[in-house]
Amino acid sequence: MTLRLQVDRAAWLAHIERTAAAHPGLVPVVKGNGYGFGIPLLCAHALGLSGTVAVGSVFEARHVPPTHDVHVLTPLGPGIPAADVPDHAVLTVGSTWHVQVLAEAGWHGRVAVKLRSSMQRYGAAPGDVDDLRAAAAGAGLEPVAWSLHLPLDGDDASRADEVSAWIGRTDGDLPLYVSHLSAESAAALRRDHPRREIRTRLGTGLWLGDKSMLHLAADVLDVHRGASGRAGYRLSEVPDGSTIVLAGAGTSHGAFPDGDGRSPFHFARRRLPLIEPPHMHTSMLVVADGGPCPEPGDLLDAQLPLTRSHPDVVEWS
Repeated sequence: MTLRLQVDRAAWLAHIERTAAAHPGLVPVVKGNGYGFGIPLLCAHALGLSGTVAVGSVFEARHVPPTHDVHVLTPLGPGIPAADVPDHAVLTVGSTWHVQVLAEAGWHGRVAVKLRSSMQRYGAAPGDVDDLRAAAAGAGLEPVAWSLHLPLDGDDASRADEVSAWIGRTDGDLPLYVSHLSAESAAALRRDHPRREIRTRLGTGLWLGDKSMLHLAADVLDVHRGASGRAGYRLSEVPDGSTIVLAGAGTSHGAFPDGDGRSPFHFARRRLPLIEPPHMHTSMLVVADGGPCPEPGDLLDAQLPLTRSHPDVVEWS
């Protein structure tokens, strides 16, 4: 084992229960690296929370059994055989070109019509929404939902205003699925628009929440004392008499320097500098000032974003 995700099981499950209770009609999102847990593990929990699960791509949809609907959040590009799309999938279309891609693949099924938010990612502009829905129906697709992906920046009030504006521009016969909206704002929108079905999608807020119940740790696999000269792939200089620490976590685990170039690894509440950027399965660190130094078998605190981390194992306590 090299990179470990350590989880307080009781605290994590309690957080999920509270979050789900605060979001009626919750749609759990299970995508990418599975928020550090892995898609299969999170999917097992998601299936008990909702009859609908959202994933990032059609390739992730296979993890959701046909007992549940699976919403694929990213539109498909050309060349995906229709046979690769599960029958229980709801695909996303945000333009007439997305509709054309599905028609050329010979796929005929349910779709969510994506609305362009202030993020300016996928989605139809207000003046194009009716044409996009009509194009989807005309291609033999079945529009079953509106989909809106809000930005993280800004305040929740501005996000709620954006949702409210889209409610005024779309027909109320389809439910509206929204990402990055608080439970309070969603509840207020439901009160203001009692005839509209509004469902919130949650990923990071559902699975990660309070970071105190989660911890990433990297194994120390070797220590070289009294080092001098150069070390690493690029033979970087190391101070004479320093100690090289080899951590068993690298780029394959999502270990990279912080945005300012500093090391993400800590020991005894001290940051251990990188000798060079991490490589596939190892990061080379240095202790040069005589401070606390780990031994083989110790664990380093790995301060890495869980949305980009790939632990080797999840340890429950």
